[in-house]
Amino acid sequence: MIKYKMLLKTFWKALCLCFVLMSSFDVFSQDAQLGVEYLKAGEYEKARTIFQKLAKNKETAKDIYKPYLETLIKLKNWDEAEKFVKRQIKNSESNQAKYLVDLGRLYQATEKKEEAKKNYDLAIDKVKANDDEMIDLVNYFVQQQQTELAIQTIEVSRVFGKSEDKYAVQLANLFRMQGKVPEMIEEYLKFGLATENQEMVQSILQDELKEDKEIEELEKILYAKVQKYPQTSYYTDILIWHLVQKKDFYKAFVQARALDKRYRKEGAQVTELGFMAHQNKDFVNSGKIFEYLIKEYPRHQNYPLWRRMLISAKEEVIKTTYPINQSDIRLLIAEYTKMLEELGTNQRTLEALRSKGLLYAFYLNEKDTAIAVLEKAIKLANTDQIFVDKCKLDLGDIFLLKSEPWEATLLYSQVEKSQKDSPMGYEAKLRNAKLAYFRGDFELSKEVLDILKQATTREIANDAMELSLLIQENTGFDSTEAALKDYSAVELLLFQHRNNEAIAKLVEMEKVYRGNPIMDDLIFLRANIYLKQGDVEKGVKDLEFVIQNFPHDIKGDDALYLLAKTYQEVLNQSTKAMKLYQELLIKYPGSIYSAEARKRFRNLRGDTIN
Repeated sequence: MIKYKMLLKTFWKALCLCFVLMSSFDVFSQDAQLGVEYLKAGEYEKARTIFQKLAKNKETAKDIYKPYLETLIKLKNWDEAEKFVKRQIKNSESNQAKYLVDLGRLYQATEKKEEAKKNYDLAIDKVKANDDEMIDLVNYFVQQQQTELAIQTIEVSRVFGKSEDKYAVQLANLFRMQGKVPEMIEEYLKFGLATENQEMVQSILQDELKEDKEIEELEKILYAKVQKYPQTSYYTDILIWHLVQKKDFYKAFVQARALDKRYRKEGAQVTELGFMAHQNKDFVNSGKIFEYLIKEYPRHQNYPLWRRMLISAKEEVIKTTYPINQSDIRLLIAEYTKMLEELGTNQRTLEALRSKGLLYAFYLNEKDTAIAVLEKAIKLANTDQIFVDKCKLDLGDIFLLKSEPWEATLLYSQVEKSQKDSPMGYEAKLRNAKLAYFRGDFELSKEVLDILKQATTREIANDAMELSLLIQENTGFDSTEAALKDYSAVELLLFQHRNNEAIAKLVEMEKVYRGNPIMDDLIFLRANIYLKQGDVEKGVKDLEFVIQNFPHDIKGDDALYLLAKTYQEVLNQSTKAMKLYQELLIKYPGSIYSAEARKRFRNLRGDTIN
């Protein structure tokens, strides 16, 4: 019984002590909260009185450290603030680095620069061996807007740990905050090299570098790295990637060729670059790339592919140089023939045979010869249905050249059925829609085009949308739709390469259809034909007519962009071209040409490295 009473007495004492502690905590909590409220309200003396009392206790001092220090700083009570922080340093085992930083801040505020630096250095020294504490201090410096000290913290830790790339991404972010682009780029490159994560670095650089000057700086640094570390492919690979982003395929080829020879890659990376140049219509440099490959690796399994791509690149250069020289076309056919004789006509050379047939059809007007070549290609293709269907589309085009539309639509429809719900099937459907347009069946044509606008690749959708819009704008103006029928007839003449007849028809239409909505399309189309034929003066005159008389019609921005390109690329008048690109950006900010016009304007101004 006595033992039980003693236990009960002990229990009540403990319970009373708990109530006392809880009451003390409640009082502290209430006082601390009141002090914070006074601080928020700007009543700093009242806040100081409360915090000063609470700071006498070691435990409660920790809890009111931040608001008390802030209060003293607001009051510029530097002596009391210094004593308080020093007391925290003395009484605390943790967070000493942060307390030292705060002491440094106080000295800095009172122009005691040497003392401030001493404390900052002590704080950084304390965390250099512990990564968690080091990053914690870096973040604390950033919160205090002391980015330079945050950078110093990582650099000291690097020296201590004998690591040149430690926390490279964090350091890069700090340099970005300071606007130090070269230093930021250096750190991102270090990160990629250390982690062997080239793709991530490329992604980061693409996101971070937006301004032309920043992109120039990247190129400058990469060239310096390639020269300094010629045996490290990492920098060359990123430089090649960067040059490809700029579509500077020749410079990219120079770098890729060096890597190819140094590491004996047997043309793998160079081949990929050649195809990219070709897809981006840089046929001159695509040709240089494939020419290198066939000379360097004549026994490689890809030799037939490279050789065909070289001839294809030459072909595209000839086909886009106006007026087209038929002698050059015959030389191309001779090259294809020689290739087929040397390598044989087989699955690997069928595309060359197809290209040869198309040259006969579209550039020499030898349509029957072209049909024979394509039919031979179809026979040799056997079970390669995709290739067979490509040739059928070509044959359909050739029958359209021969003014046999029913044969053409039969072939297009076969491909539609064979390649249903595929890009090639959509292409066949688009050709059938154009065929209906050429025949003057605009309702049927538009019905098909409106389906294609929603359900296919971007390129086909854009073509469908453009033709659909042309039909929409030029039907209903008169019941006979005579203007659009004449216009579609001109486009068929152009498809058949009867350019002189097309121009004559357009000149006649200009007189007949003055005031008709089709006028801007008509003059713009004629300008394109003149330019392709090399009659630049007449082409420029027509473009200027469209710009002056139809600025708000659908061809307004097309005409302005084409005129600027003509002054830049054909007439070599950079100043005039710049003015026109600038005019396009101002007049048509939402134009599909805006991005390219801005890029060309900046290049002409000299913003990028040549």
